[in-house]
Amino acid sequence: MLSSIEKYNFWNQNQPDTGFERTFYSDKIFRYTGNNLVKVLVGQRRAGKSYILRQIAKRFIAQGVSPNNILYINREFMEFNFLNDDKSLEELFHLYKSTFQPQGKVYLFIDEIQNIEGWERFVNSHSQDFVEECELFITGSNSQLLSGELATLLSGRYVEFLILPFGYIEYIALHSLPQTGQTYETYLKGGGLPELFRLPDEETRYNYVSAVKDTVLLRDIVLRHKIKEVKLLEDIFVYLANNLSNFCSVPNVVNYFKSKNRKTNYETVSSYVSYIEDSFLIYKSERYNIKGKETLAGNCKYYLNDLSFKNYLYPGFIHGVGYLLENAVYLELLRYGYKVYTGNIKDKEVDFVAIKGEKKIYLQCAYLLTDEQTVEREYSALQNIPDNYSKYVVSLDPLTLPSNNGIQHIQAWKLSEILN
Repeated sequence: MLSSIEKYNFWNQNQPDTGFERTFYSDKIFRYTGNNLVKVLVGQRRAGKSYILRQIAKRFIAQGVSPNNILYINREFMEFNFLNDDKSLEELFHLYKSTFQPQGKVYLFIDEIQNIEGWERFVNSHSQDFVEECELFITGSNSQLLSGELATLLSGRYVEFLILPFGYIEYIALHSLPQTGQTYETYLKGGGLPELFRLPDEETRYNYVSAVKDTVLLRDIVLRHKIKEVKLLEDIFVYLANNLSNFCSVPNVVNYFKSKNRKTNYETVSSYVSYIEDSFLIYKSERYNIKGKETLAGNCKYYLNDLSFKNYLYPGFIHGVGYLLENAVYLELLRYGYKVYTGNIKDKEVDFVAIKGEKKIYLQCAYLLTDEQTVEREYSALQNIPDNYSKYVVSLDPLTLPSNNGIQHIQAWKLSEILN
């Protein structure tokens, strides 16, 4: 078992591929090390969680930790197929310790841990073992990873990190590009899945994105939930992808399929949408009453986890960069740890109400502020908000516009500067 997984570990001077250094995440995660907290990385498949785990392991080694004190497991790889349950995981762990005799703390990295039945018992046991100290880093591709039993067992003893595909700042760093409107538009029209940037041409990228989508739908949803109507599940995802940033509800989806003579019902559609959300393919932005400071039931908006799904698989339905911009801004807000809502005040819509702790910001998105009518439309909703939190209009205009009644204009490629 050990010889089959050796190539994925740092033993015997091995140097597994750690990819592009995603310090935005690794720095954040590393600040939580040196304790018994379980570090949990969640996010869609192929978003880069595995590389980040290996980057953290490499950083420990650079700081003096022996490679023999690090065990990396990736349940996605064939070599780890013998890990079916917590008992086989325990067996491997004991075999590793008896072979390498690690002195002091062991650092255990387990990728796609949800594929190991009963993994919760293993994590709970070893994260709290004060005799043989072990620090655990785990990843999963389902937002319900920490629901139920584990959330109860580890209450207050884990910290969770949402891992997204490459953001714009990572994209230009990877390609050594300038931070400009032109490179931002190029980013919007592509995607941020890390593996995309290793592929040689558009056809290969299309096939890759399609394969990622199929893998998530089939393995993370169909098999997990024993879905019977597989075609309906995929068609619901297509519907949501083609209605980015438009208000939507489960009854809307049901009525759409009924208009196409497709038999379905509220319960089925509601379940399928929630499964797609759990897999991180899409995110839901609920409506938020700005005056009443409460969420509103009913319609909401959906955004894709990565623009590559729209750009490569369903490019023709929605026209205009504005929809892509709004989706990208939503993801950037998530990336910086904000809870994001769609605002409502005096029957006007505010694209985003973003809240992080005591900080709150309001944002409107517009492709270009080319005329007075557009300026009036984008600024007016923000002007109705009576509080003194920061308000921004985000666009791709080549020049920064002056402040308008306290509402600031920011170019989209500089958005990260105000989100820290």
